[in-house]
Amino acid sequence: MKIWGLTGSIGMGKSTAARAFRRLGVPIFDADAAVHALQARGGRAVRPIARAFPGTERDGATDREALRRAVLGQPEALKRLEHIIHPLVREEQARFLKRWRGRGARLVVLDIPLLFETRRDLREFDQILVVSAPAAVQRLRVLRRGGMTEARLAAIRARQMPDAEKRRRADMVIRTGLSRFQAQAAVRRLVRAS
Repeated sequence: MKIWGLTGSIGMGKSTAARAFRRLGVPIFDADAAVHALQARGGRAVRPIARAFPGTERDGATDREALRRAVLGQPEALKRLEHIIHPLVREEQARFLKRWRGRGARLVVLDIPLLFETRRDLREFDQILVVSAPAAVQRLRVLRRGGMTEARLAAIRARQMPDAEKRRRADMVIRTGLSRFQAQAAVRRLVRAS
């Protein structure tokens, strides 16, 4: 089974690329969705997070806004959170891979926004795909999101590896700045050639 890593900075069109893979029948592991599930009511991360960051649990779920405030601009707090979340996400990923290997999938995609930033062993991937768009397009996309501000975008960008460096490290770059159609066509070509 081939394992492709899909990554890209905020607002680059990674969700669009992931949907294109899904439409083609490629199983996708969504690391962000796994984090949300782990922090949802009854999720395995709720209690450990609440112990590390008092006041972040509400009605059996992690209060994501309270957690964001607890770690924003605090590198040590963010590291503590990552030590809780990352191993749990890796366990979910291992279950995903085992399930699809058992079903005989020939290709799966692991959608991991911070693939490079978390210093993953890239040898576990057959290919790394980076989704990229011009900075102006990225900014417009992100600022359209509810609750997003220039300051929040700047804080997020500061934690992410620059797009140019991600493109340099990638095996393949999927450009999403022109149109969804072109990005989807690029995904189709990649899957056909796999």
